[in-house]
Amino acid sequence: MEYAKLGNTGLDVSRICLGTMGFGDPEKWIHSWVLREDDARPVVKHAVEQGINFFDTANVYSLGTSEEILGRALADYADRDEIVIATKLHGRMHEGPNGAGLSRKAVLSQIDASLRRLGTDYVDLYIIHRWDPETPIEETMAALDDVVRCGKARYLGASAMWAWQFASALAAADLNGWTPFVSMQNHYNLLYREEEREMLPLCRSRGIASTPYSPLASGRLTRDPGTKTERSESDAVQRSKYDATAEKDGEIIAMVAEIAAARGVERAQVALAWLLAKDPVVAPVVGATKLSHLDTAIGALDVELTEDEMAALEEPYVPHPVVGHQ
Repeated sequence: MEYAKLGNTGLDVSRICLGTMGFGDPEKWIHSWVLREDDARPVVKHAVEQGINFFDTANVYSLGTSEEILGRALADYADRDEIVIATKLHGRMHEGPNGAGLSRKAVLSQIDASLRRLGTDYVDLYIIHRWDPETPIEETMAALDDVVRCGKARYLGASAMWAWQFASALAAADLNGWTPFVSMQNHYNLLYREEEREMLPLCRSRGIASTPYSPLASGRLTRDPGTKTERSESDAVQRSKYDATAEKDGEIIAMVAEIAAARGVERAQVALAWLLAKDPVVAPVVGATKLSHLDTAIGALDVELTEDEMAALEEPYVPHPVVGHQ
């Protein structure tokens, strides 16, 4: 396993992060393909055995069940001092006017709820899952600063927003001496590169790590267009992200397949190798639901694409509608 600093911090994280949106209870979540605990635990165990120390979840994943599964597995398989746990807040956790968002009330209650579910005294990275237009960013940043100062989180991160919103949050922290964000978990892969316009340059200028989600475009970069899987048939979210540009995206998918065949590696490894070579990407969040998914992702660390291969992968790209910010 390779490790890197999480942006402008001293924290070492594995260059592959295990994302656990795929762990939970299908009766509590929008995805029917999520793994229940007995099937998810071997994936966590294998990740730890392979040197992965970076794990990502969120309060909203199966309404907390993902956090519970991850917390119990890590307690059994890992050394808490060596692992990096990230969780997120923003989404709706209960009915009522205060059941979602980034108010001070939400931040302070949701961190405690996440810690209970994870079975830990602190999280290493606490991430706002989206921007909350109903709450002043100063209120959110002050509450997050209190979470860090009282020892319930070590670092702060953000996910999926416009660059001007992220800049506003960073400015609020700078002006008031509050804890700043050190990472951005953004939607970024070979089929969706809109983040290269403003968000990634902003992150580079501030020494902020990018930890992209959906690095394989919900699996589309790993198989021929039109191939059916349980997820592709049931996941309306991935269709909303990629169906509109599927024809042009097919040229990129074909190039991934061509390079993978020439090198004798998996398509997923080519797609991840491209992403790992992009500054300031530190650790793609890989939503593995099989041991083989993890092994393939880790193998991408050994694939170094040439400049010509990088250019060939990028050349067919066309602008895409912005997806993920709200």
